[in-house]
Amino acid sequence: MKPGPYLEYNLDSMSHKLRHENLLWVPAIAGYLAVSASGISDMAGTGEMPVALVLLAVFGLAYLPPFKCVSSSWLLHLRVAVAVAAVGGLMILRPGIREFPILLFLLGPQIMMIFPTRVALTWVGVATLMTLVIFVGLDGLPGLLPFLLYASGYTFFAIFGWVLVQSENNRRLAEQLFAELQQAHQQLQDYTTRVEELTVVQERNRIAREMHDSLGHRLTIASVQLEGAQRLVQVDPERAVRILTTVREQVSEGLQELRRTVAMLRASIAEDMPLGQALQKLVQQVEEATAVEISLDMDASLPELPAPYRLALYRAAQEGLTNIQRHARARQAWIHLYPRHSSVVLLVSDNGAGMPEEGPSQGSYGLTGLRERAQRLNGSFSIDPRPGGGTQLTFCLPLPQPEEG
Repeated sequence: MKPGPYLEYNLDSMSHKLRHENLLWVPAIAGYLAVSASGISDMAGTGEMPVALVLLAVFGLAYLPPFKCVSSSWLLHLRVAVAVAAVGGLMILRPGIREFPILLFLLGPQIMMIFPTRVALTWVGVATLMTLVIFVGLDGLPGLLPFLLYASGYTFFAIFGWVLVQSENNRRLAEQLFAELQQAHQQLQDYTTRVEELTVVQERNRIAREMHDSLGHRLTIASVQLEGAQRLVQVDPERAVRILTTVREQVSEGLQELRRTVAMLRASIAEDMPLGQALQKLVQQVEEATAVEISLDMDASLPELPAPYRLALYRAAQEGLTNIQRHARARQAWIHLYPRHSSVVLLVSDNGAGMPEEGPSQGSYGLTGLRERAQRLNGSFSIDPRPGGGTQLTFCLPLPQPEEG
């Protein structure tokens, strides 16, 4: 992905920061040299000039090297103390020269940038108090006027340094937030991709379940009926014709369900009619296609169910009857639908051959589809031996709350 302008700025921010810090030292060095040259020129030919040069050198050694190169806190305090003391010595050395207090103007922003605010203000206060003592001590009350001028300068440059600190902190915070935003954006993109993939897989599974439950059921009935018609075609032609007519109807209905599934991605006979009516029609179709006698029992106290619940229960009954037709060799089957506590339970049982010793096939797509339907609605699904012989399919769904319906 090509980086945008914000990302490019984020990548180059460190180099910008280093260049800005280097540029801050240009006026600092220029100011130090200008004040030193002006003060020395005023002291030219005097006996205090060598001492002034030494004090200026001491201030320069304490002030000019970047403070960030020192990791020890007490060394930072020592450097500031030496620089302030050197300026105080210069002010005492030649009271009439007013350039030297300007050096504290240069020191103020650096103090605010290297110390916490309270500590930095303490040092600014120390420098201001030292200036007051020297000016008043040497000039008396008339020294208050120049003191106020320099005190204002100390305050201004200290505030300037504090603003620089806040600006730097805000810049770092903005970079941190931007990095977190970039990370969150990348995570959101990854999440979106996973959701899209999961949605595609779920939709494929849904379509496969619908194809199996609808078309597979129809074809199973048609296959059984065709076998019966083949046996009766010589013995009872009229009955064979009726069976073939039923097969034709089953195939036609299967094609209609296939078209609905492919075109609308939804095939729901349970949505087209009430659940009881849909189950009665299902039982009638299976009885006409096979010799299995099916008993349908629906509890009258069963509440109204949402469409997803009706469809899931219908598909469970449909799959149970389909498995009975294919494997059970049963003569009787029972469908019982009733509420139990806060759930609705569907039982599909038969008196057939029962379950194989190895249990139900784990690879059965129909059973897998029922298990997925139950899980989607926080329900349960199981197949167990029926007391008295045969098998029993149990499909249980928790009743939805009123607001969920």
